[in-house]
Amino acid sequence: MTTKDKQLFRIDTYARWRIIDPLLFFQSVNNVTGAQSRLDDVLDGAARSVVAANNLVELIRSEQREASADSEDNDDSQNTGSLATFSFGRSAIEKTILESAKTKLQEVGIELLDFRFKRLSYSEDVKREILNRMKAERNRIADKYRSEGQGEAAKIIGQKERELKQITSDAYRQVQEIRGEADAKAVKIYADAYNASDDARSFFQFQKTLEAYETTLSASDTLILSTEADFYRYLQSADGLVE
Repeated sequence: MTTKDKQLFRIDTYARWRIIDPLLFFQSVNNVTGAQSRLDDVLDGAARSVVAANNLVELIRSEQREASADSEDNDDSQNTGSLATFSFGRSAIEKTILESAKTKLQEVGIELLDFRFKRLSYSEDVKREILNRMKAERNRIADKYRSEGQGEAAKIIGQKERELKQITSDAYRQVQEIRGEADAKAVKIYADAYNASDDARSFFQFQKTLEAYETTLSASDTLILSTEADFYRYLQSADGLVE
């Protein structure tokens, strides 16, 4: 059969029926074999007529399940691979075929109780199209999750950078405060030393000069100084050269 949107496929159906007028049944089709042949003709014609008036999506789907959710995310469902909406659906088409054939079969004493699609076998072109749509839909959803994940990752990284800068800034401020306090205490110690008695001040100067010797001089250094320099006086020997 061919659908309204020119999709070719094979359809297997089944039906349940019963004899409601034995005399009319015998006069029209004679026996079960004749009834079966008449049923095949009527149902095949009704099915072909209804199928040709509907698109393929109407035959393969009965519920809108994912279509409304997908349409909220993307209006162009055909391009994104999301499931397209439909008007009737498979169950409604089966019911339409049932009602269409029921009247004709009553003329031969048969009541049609039920009609169902058992199997739809798609052509290779349709199979490829369905597979491509399924792939496109999965890829669209995967891309959406990736995009959301990348957005969350960017937020987390940004938050981390802000917190790191804040921690670094606080640590630097604390270091500067500690250094400032230490420098203030050192200045106070220096000031107290210079304001102390002459003996204490002389001892302080001597100690600081020794510290300068330790940090300035090494075994490989040659130092040339004036004998009048303060830096030199503590290097003089104890043989009357001491001030």
